[in-house]
Amino acid sequence: MNAADYLSFADAWESRATIRTRPRRLLENDDRLIYPLSRQPLVLSQTFVRECPEQRDFALVQTLYKFINDVVIFETEIVDKTARSIAKNRFAVAFPFACRYDAMTVVVDEDYHALVAMDFMQQAIAMTGITPIGLPEEIELSRAIPAAIAMAPEHLRSAVELICVAIAENTVTGDVAAFAKDDTVKQSIKGLMADHLLDEGRHSGFWSRMVRIYWHTASADDRECIARILPVFIGHYLTNDIQKAFDFQLIDALQISDAARQSLKNEVSGLAFPINRHHPLVANIVRFFRSSSLLDSPCVQSALSDYLL
Repeated sequence: MNAADYLSFADAWESRATIRTRPRRLLENDDRLIYPLSRQPLVLSQTFVRECPEQRDFALVQTLYKFINDVVIFETEIVDKTARSIAKNRFAVAFPFACRYDAMTVVVDEDYHALVAMDFMQQAIAMTGITPIGLPEEIELSRAIPAAIAMAPEHLRSAVELICVAIAENTVTGDVAAFAKDDTVKQSIKGLMADHLLDEGRHSGFWSRMVRIYWHTASADDRECIARILPVFIGHYLTNDIQKAFDFQLIDALQISDAARQSLKNEVSGLAFPINRHHPLVANIVRFFRSSSLLDSPCVQSALSDYLL
């Protein structure tokens, strides 16, 4: 795709963006789950079910708080930063005005998503009386993107940043879609995820097109250099360290015996997915590489051979 071929989605944003079209979501006080069981395997572990099943809702509420915290970090510190620099024409990779206008709608959307997430956290605290045990100050991308950029020569750092953010935005879209379909959780939370998905579907396409535009202009040497960096980024992105540390903190907050606590930590330590083609997020990542045209390049095919089915 050439920059000249880019068509803005401004009309679609005006008519469909959640900030334009959705009312405030109010958390229901009903018997449905506040967070899916499938997304916090700790509560399904043998030790948890045996020792403290009555603390399930406490664990799920705390996991919701972490999810909300992750969303706020991702939207405001990662996506917002890159989209805003593109919108204000301060990005090292130049894009036409139509792209920059759409980038500003992404800024607006993402900051609104963070606001809605914070509203939900306040509602959950008020309804449950459960306060957060302590939330991480960073997410995996907070480490993965700087690690990737540090490997790039000066003239490619913005391009690497663009591709990393695009990978993340396309990955999170599939993850949110799975969340939005879970019928066990409260309707307001499903609605929140559906709203988020409506915007993220537009964003994932936007970032894929930005990468296609850049990749079309990149030299063979630059493509080779970026291809070598991609597996490093993916390796950092798919680590389980931050989640494991949170789960340990959550286990420490449970009212259980020391023996049960150690047993839970042992079980949690075995929950991490291997970082290879079988990781559940890899299919979304590979799908992005196809849609953005990166996977058309032999150097990318070679660099990602461990992840390709």
